[in-house]
Amino acid sequence: MSTALVRPRSGKVIAGVCAALAARFGLPKILVRLGFILFGLFGVGELVYIVLWIMIPKAT
Repeated sequence: MSTALVRPRSGKVIAGVCAALAARFGLPKILVRLGFILFGLFGVGELVYIVLWIMIPKAT
């Protein structure tokens, strides 16, 4: 498991938030992406994604 939470430069679809969370917690990227899709349909997934996009730094 990675210790740093950073958005990767490769393997991302939009901003790399799901890829960063998947790498940090050792989960498959598709599972995290599906979670955000479902959370977006039934909650505030889009808002959480944007906040995380701003808060998680980009990998150097």
